[in-house]
Amino acid sequence: MPIPSISLIRHRSPIITNLLRHVSTVRHRHLPIVVVAAAKPQQQKSYNARKNFLRAKQHTSKEYSSLSPVLSPDDKPELTDSQAIGTVAASQANFMRVIVQSEPSRSGVELLCVVRALLKKIKRRVLVGDKVVVGSIDWVDRRGMIENVYQRSTEILDPPVANVDHLLVLFSVEQPKLEPFTLTRFLVEAESTQIPITLALNKVELVDEETLVGWKSRLQSWGYEPLFCSVESKYGIDSLASNLRDQTTVIVGPSGVGKSSLINALRSNPRASDAVEGDNWFEPILGSKWLEDQRVGEVSTRSGRGKHTTRHVSLLPLSGGGYLADTPGFNQPSLMKVTKQSLAQAFPEVQKMLKENEPGKCVFNDCLHVGEPGCVVKGDWERYQYYFQLLDEIRIREEFQLRTFGTKREGDVRFKVGDMGVQQAEPRLEPKKHRRQSRKKMNQSILDDLDDDDDEDMDLENDPILRAIRNENN
Repeated sequence: MPIPSISLIRHRSPIITNLLRHVSTVRHRHLPIVVVAAAKPQQQKSYNARKNFLRAKQHTSKEYSSLSPVLSPDDKPELTDSQAIGTVAASQANFMRVIVQSEPSRSGVELLCVVRALLKKIKRRVLVGDKVVVGSIDWVDRRGMIENVYQRSTEILDPPVANVDHLLVLFSVEQPKLEPFTLTRFLVEAESTQIPITLALNKVELVDEETLVGWKSRLQSWGYEPLFCSVESKYGIDSLASNLRDQTTVIVGPSGVGKSSLINALRSNPRASDAVEGDNWFEPILGSKWLEDQRVGEVSTRSGRGKHTTRHVSLLPLSGGGYLADTPGFNQPSLMKVTKQSLAQAFPEVQKMLKENEPGKCVFNDCLHVGEPGCVVKGDWERYQYYFQLLDEIRIREEFQLRTFGTKREGDVRFKVGDMGVQQAEPRLEPKKHRRQSRKKMNQSILDDLDDDDDEDMDLENDPILRAIRNENN
């Protein structure tokens, strides 16, 4: 006797359930199967309505937290024993070190965490400096998973650090030699973040007083008041330590200028430690890798440039209060957040000229200050050539992005209407990224490659493998 239709199994009414149980029992006894009539249409309709109502109620009761909404700084979610709130102190490969701060009994505990897969699907990055919710914590092995991220007050992309209060742009006057255009590029990148900046010049013991005076006057004309320091002689370390106190500071600069050496000097500064004696919150993690000195490398004698010793971003506590982020050195900031219209705002000289000409202003609202009619910004300032060079670079980049990606960009989350009109949110995956290439397309690409081959010694017509591929495609 034939097996019941699959349409009967799909409805799952109580009568059909009993039928399936009866069919299973009869089959095991090797007896003929008897098909029971399906449920009445009215009874089946009532059952489906009740099922849809329960499903809609379940979706309605679900919180939007299934997509991990960004928490505001004032949010205080209820935590279980396996959850905690902490700060991301370092990121390397697929692992992150998080320092717990929510529980007094476990404050300062260091956890090795991975990021929840859902956060990656909705393209929500977890950066060093982020305040995060950690779940599934194993307090014995000190492992966990980052489940959610708090809203950031600030964010910089190069290097990637969140919740930054202060930027310290560090260069050396010698070894490697200070280059004005490279310095300008770093300053433009720093100005684009709209975060307070301090410019410091290290290794002052390698040059004479006249060189320092010349650089100070030159940088003042740019709109900056530089701080001179020397890690070797401890000159200017106390002034820097007072500027960085109780702030989250990121040090940026090329390789070899002494970032790691300066961090070690600031963290071992005795005056900063005395300033907050008895109020050092990270005492429970003394001896942790989080407090180890940073690796220091020598400047290359062949190229005159620094060697990369810092491989990843790490957020380090200062004994005087606050944090200091050591970042990998790089010689070319990306300037990805700088546009043609915002570039002039990153030059204090341009802002000064615009302010001095108030209430007058440029004739055109979209003036780029490159000699347009009626422009109040003249080209008699030192860094004008650097401004013009960076503007051309940004123009080329924006035109390439426009041709490649266009102007339309879809969101990371899409919404669909489910049962009973309930709107559901789910991550938006990149189209065709996870699809395997069809076998027919792969075979055709092989044939195309062989057709382009001019080797006369190959008998392509009678080759059995190629013949099988052609037959499969046809």
